Amino acid sequence: MFARLFAPKVTVSAHCDLPCGVYDPAQARIEAESVKAVQEKYQGNDDAQFRTRAIVIKEQRAELVKHHLSVLWSDYFKAPHFEKYPQLHQLFNDALKAASATKGSTDPKTGQALLDLIAEIDKIFWETKKA
Repeated sequence: MFARLFAPKVTVSAHCDLPCGVYDPAQARIEAESVKAVQEKYQGNDDAQFRTRAIVIKEQRAELVKHHLSVLWSDYFKAPHFEKYPQLHQLFNDALKAASATKGSTDPKTGQALLDLIAEIDKIFWETKKA
């Protein structure tokens, strides 16, 4: 009797851990834009203290990019997405490695390479939202 009383009346399913709307590649993109901006400011300043602080900030932002990408990869995208977009695993791997590369570089080209990869992820993400 109690089992029937407390049994779920409706079964629901979702492709992500929470209702859609909480995941967005924009978080990673914003942090990556900060990385590139810091790299550009670093290049335009010769003050040693400024440059040291810029490196610290750049590395913090790069770690946040990696965090946001990892969460998106593991929590939002599911098997049907990876089947439809077989390049997605490699794309995330490349983006995470690009984020790591920005930590070791003050060249804005590495920041732009990261932004380009995030843009590819973003395109696929929004295609999945239409489905």
